[in-house]
Amino acid sequence: MKEIFFPKRMWRPRSELKRRYEVVVVGGGSHGLATAYYLAKHHGIRDVAVLEKSYIGSGASGRNTTIIRANYRTPEGADFYSESVRLYEGLSAKLDFNLMFSQRGHLTLAHSDRAMVVMQERAEVNQILGIDSKVVGLDRIRELCPELDLSDRPTWPVMGALYHPPGGIIRHDAVVWGFARAADRLGVEIHPYTEVTGLERVNGRVAAIETSRGRIECGHVVSATAGWSTLVAELAGVRLPITTHILQAFVTEPLKPFLDVIIVSSQLHVYVSQTDRGEFLIGSEIEPYTTYKGTGTLSFLETTSRHTLELFPQLERTKVLRTWTGLCDLSPDYSPILGRTEVDNFHVSAGWGTYGFKAAPIVGVTLAELIATGKTPDLIAPFALERFYTDTLVSELAAAAVSH
Repeated sequence: MKEIFFPKRMWRPRSELKRRYEVVVVGGGSHGLATAYYLAKHHGIRDVAVLEKSYIGSGASGRNTTIIRANYRTPEGADFYSESVRLYEGLSAKLDFNLMFSQRGHLTLAHSDRAMVVMQERAEVNQILGIDSKVVGLDRIRELCPELDLSDRPTWPVMGALYHPPGGIIRHDAVVWGFARAADRLGVEIHPYTEVTGLERVNGRVAAIETSRGRIECGHVVSATAGWSTLVAELAGVRLPITTHILQAFVTEPLKPFLDVIIVSSQLHVYVSQTDRGEFLIGSEIEPYTTYKGTGTLSFLETTSRHTLELFPQLERTKVLRTWTGLCDLSPDYSPILGRTEVDNFHVSAGWGTYGFKAAPIVGVTLAELIATGKTPDLIAPFALERFYTDTLVSELAAAAVSH
């Protein structure tokens, strides 16, 4: 009888929870797993448990639109995301896992004189910080994307664009799997289907965590739970200035590849890319209402499809393959909340809106450094929770005209 060999698991099966861990990470997505990986890789802290209430990558990491870029408006944001792109560029080799990162370029279209001024401002901020970003005209756009309708037929004809060559797309589930496998190999414990139900505070610290599988004690706690951030933080007695919204997206049936760049239109509130499987991935802005209900809407499909066809009329007869929604936790200034809270050992990665997946590697590096050294890295200091009390906000709204 022929012997059958089954492939080795990417990470170990869930074990029994220990009584205590040095670090407990709540959230088994890209941020939580990256933090666990860099704690072990850079600082030798391997007594780490990652708790996920569902399967690994079931939250925002598995429901985003895969775009990676660094062309943000504020110096703090542009510097931060630039470092994340740099880390992404070498991450496949570091994790020994093909993440399918394709830096095909990113075009943010402008449809008005005012939009052109904003693009120029963003380009100048980027260039000062050493980020490859520039304003281009119709001739260059036509070279980069000849399939785009650059005539005066659309309601808002294209006038120019902000071009960001390092921008690209990546396989989102591969990022989660790569971080999980690498963290597991370094000794981190991964516990899917383990829901956090309570946090026990003693003398201003989180002393223990109640889970659906029992109680565990901890030295540090990291909450990396995207849309559920406020609920987890409330368990620790921490109030976050965050609202939760849904972001919708859809993909079409596969087509022969012809779109080599990412196309974003702030005025049309739509962004379009083509996946490695030939599907057109199309998304828009977050929904304006707050909800945890992940139900898609017909109005989103109708409006987003109509705007997409203004840019790419040749997709008119293309069939929609599937749609999905994801939860987004939005802060008042459209920038993340990173690092310490008033509870001494409770740290957060929250308030990302739709930008979180782009930041996974640098979030992991900086939060791991904070936990290991007790010092806040300069790169994330502007994003501290206390900025909402000191009126030192980092407004990234100018780069958030469409959620991508």
